[in-house]
Amino acid sequence: MSWLILLQTNYCMMMKVAIIGTGRMGKGLLKTFYRAYGTQVIFTGRDIAHAQSVIEELDLSLQAVPLEEALQADVIIPTLWFSDLLAWAQEHRKVLEGKIVIDISNPFNENFDDFTTAYDTSAAEELQKVIPDSHVVTAFKNTYWVVFDAPVLQGLKSDVYVASNSGTARETVMQLLKQLPFRILDAGLLKNSRTIERMTLLSSELARKAGSHPRIAFNLWGLEHEGLPQEKQARTNALKPVS
Repeated sequence: MSWLILLQTNYCMMMKVAIIGTGRMGKGLLKTFYRAYGTQVIFTGRDIAHAQSVIEELDLSLQAVPLEEALQADVIIPTLWFSDLLAWAQEHRKVLEGKIVIDISNPFNENFDDFTTAYDTSAAEELQKVIPDSHVVTAFKNTYWVVFDAPVLQGLKSDVYVASNSGTARETVMQLLKQLPFRILDAGLLKNSRTIERMTLLSSELARKAGSHPRIAFNLWGLEHEGLPQEKQARTNALKPVS
């Protein structure tokens, strides 16, 4: 591990991460981040009492906080539906300035069979327009809530694609997420969220046909699979082309 990566990792361990929302994705992110970062994680929702009940349900040593306090964190993860996200971001635009905002949303329509956005944009890009002085970073766009319980299947980690127009914010989030049991991939600029989000539409249709929805995730072959047992890593290496 290089000194730069070590510094970034140490910095991430000191960052405060706020998860906002008590739904299925909020719960999944909360328990996953808590395992890696403990009390560096902040949790809140529209109703603090309900947020506290979620914490107690998951048996975590945390205390739910008011939204105003949560928004002081270094990294903000709103787990709102896209239909509510832009108005929420506009309302809190000032306090979000300079912060990293991780966007997990997909712009589903009411039937969940298409998107409300055009092909030349994405939920992440629309969010960035609303909060131009924040650093919007795409992550967990293809991660269904049940996958947080078992993100590794047959030795392969579920992929999380990270995209942002800020290279610094993208690298920071990648280092932050590498403490979680997922394979974290650099997906480049925010415009790539157009593809990433629509991959969720495809995976949803495939999973429903196979009868496995929502237990489905992406894993791109041909890349390093860090964290595999040694013998499975050896088989992965055997698939690499000979130079």
